[in-house]
Amino acid sequence: MTFAKETKTTAAVSYKTAAARRAKRDKYFKIGSLILFFLLWEVLGRINDACQWVDPKFFPVPTGIIASAYTYLTDGTLFTHLGISVYRVVVGYAIDVVIAIVLGSLIASFKTMDNIFSPIINLFSPIPIMAFLPMFILWFGIGEQSKVILIAYTTIIYMLSYVTEGIKDTDPVLIRSAVSLCANPWQFFTRVKFQSAFPNIFLGMKGALGTAFGAMVVAEMMGASTGLGYIIVFSKNWFKMNDMMMAAIAIGLLYSLMFVILTVVESALFKWKKETTGGAVEK
Repeated sequence: MTFAKETKTTAAVSYKTAAARRAKRDKYFKIGSLILFFLLWEVLGRINDACQWVDPKFFPVPTGIIASAYTYLTDGTLFTHLGISVYRVVVGYAIDVVIAIVLGSLIASFKTMDNIFSPIINLFSPIPIMAFLPMFILWFGIGEQSKVILIAYTTIIYMLSYVTEGIKDTDPVLIRSAVSLCANPWQFFTRVKFQSAFPNIFLGMKGALGTAFGAMVVAEMMGASTGLGYIIVFSKNWFKMNDMMMAAIAIGLLYSLMFVILTVVESALFKWKKETTGGAVEK
């Protein structure tokens, strides 16, 4: 028995060590592929400058984009545009998470709520966000309110399905266990259904983050004087491709940073998922 226990412990340690090595190797591989991508982009741009396949003004290269970012940084406007875009995304996204969880929980828990809201959601969900932008400006003006509401609306529509499906797909074994233990309705929802759905809800939160950034760019393309989306529109009017690409890459970097933060939080909250998977692999 002792030998078997030691063997199992050794196997568990070996699995964790191998998994850590794979994760480290994958991280370096991803960083290397990103560096290679920008190097190839720079080389292709230099070749285009010589061969004139495309007008060099319309083919920005990484060094030119870095120079453009440095100009915005030195004149003090870069962080202004970054800050206002982050503010709009964070506020709209926070409103989305709260409303989507509350509304999705009601839809999943009560058939009447499902009958009321599901047809409305199905009606509006396929309509492109650009179709609503002029209406939101007319209804809420060109200030921050219309932009935040547009971001919140877009992400709520996206995230609702994850919340409702996650709650509806609660494991029947967990439901029967709660019933056998005489859990009251509040305990049944908060300790069984909601906790069971939380990984799926978090998956929806990560997906909605990308939707929030897309909505932010759309909102800043009309009726805005600051923000990364505004830089893209302003630069387009003056054919400043380096500025356009700088703003686009900044959006990608901001999204990546916030996605990493969500992933870290997810790993901390759902550490048991990795442990369960690891145990299954060991067996």
